[in-house]
Amino acid sequence: MTTPTQSRGHAGHSHGLGHHHHHHDNVYLTSRNKADAGVRITRIGLYSNLGMAIAKGLGGYAFNSQSMVADAWHSLTDLASDILTLATVSWSLRPPTENFPLGFGKVESLGSLGVSSMLLFGGLFMCMNSCTSLYAHFFLDPAAAAQLLEHAHGHGHGHHHHHGVSAEGPSLHAAWLAAGTVAVKEWLYHATMKVARERKSSVLASNAVHHRVDSLTGIVTLAAILGANFLHNASWLDPVGGLLISLLVIKAGYSNTVSALYELADRSVDDEVKHSVRKQCLRALQGVSEGHEVEVVEITGVKSGQNYLLDIELAVPNMWTVEDVREVEDAVRTQVGAKVRGARKVRIRFVPKEDGAAKIKKFDEFIPGDVSPKTSPEPEEEEVVVGEGEEHGHDHDHEHHKHK
Repeated sequence: MTTPTQSRGHAGHSHGLGHHHHHHDNVYLTSRNKADAGVRITRIGLYSNLGMAIAKGLGGYAFNSQSMVADAWHSLTDLASDILTLATVSWSLRPPTENFPLGFGKVESLGSLGVSSMLLFGGLFMCMNSCTSLYAHFFLDPAAAAQLLEHAHGHGHGHHHHHGVSAEGPSLHAAWLAAGTVAVKEWLYHATMKVARERKSSVLASNAVHHRVDSLTGIVTLAAILGANFLHNASWLDPVGGLLISLLVIKAGYSNTVSALYELADRSVDDEVKHSVRKQCLRALQGVSEGHEVEVVEITGVKSGQNYLLDIELAVPNMWTVEDVREVEDAVRTQVGAKVRGARKVRIRFVPKEDGAAKIKKFDEFIPGDVSPKTSPEPEEEEVVVGEGEEHGHDHDHEHHKHK
């Protein structure tokens, strides 16, 4: 059971791939087992992220530091996906209903789209703010700069700017806060890494790397604040720090938004999942009488939140009866469901083996676009034979029910 989960942790963290960088890390997050060290450290990470995001947000606002506010947004980016996973995990495990035959996994994808696009806009907004400040610092005389910043930071921040703070930059108190968050993050990194090494868990390792990345942004913030305070005429350092961190937020927000959109558009599951499904299929077939006769032709599937909805195509000998096929189907479904993490629906289709598995066309379950009902809106209506009235009536009824 460990392998698929662990190997998936890696895919989870490559920000660039357009994969949601947190989706696979929730083994430990959603677990109910409080005693487990991995679960515990993941929870501690979540709570401390929450506390620090709030502290940085308030601190950055009160101490007039742009890079600190940007850093607070950055902490929120990580948090949002964790909290969302926790909030929607009960949904994504709900059994399917009559109205939602594929279950409720997409609730998470929808939520993730909302949250990550919000973060993306937050990042863009901060980026603009920092650029405005930089423009004011470098291209305007102090009076005009004060006026522009007054305007940009708007009304909440206004009360600070009356003391001419706009030209000064961040208060030194912000540096203490930044140093504190760096310390907490470093501790979290080492603590998580320790559990990850004991467990050989790449999921936890990638969580730890995340804490390390956060502590680096904290160091950027710290440098910007200290520089702005101690170097002569360097108050521009703070918006520069804010700009750098806002770019990180934009990048994470963008890749999460893209991956949520892909998931909503039913993009195929990645090759790692397919590989792991194939491996479990073959394992299941070993336990079935005559299992060696069955070939795994194709595996497709889509991701729906935490869930994988899988389609497996197997080729079996021509002479097999429905009974024989049934045994194989049960074995494969049980094995895949038990061993592939997140497999929630396994549909199995059997094709005859004798005519060579290669002859089965891909996507042959789809009706080609040129067979459209436009030519005759209700084809069965015209071809009715009097003797089959009853059957037809039943058919039509069924059709009617479907379109309701």
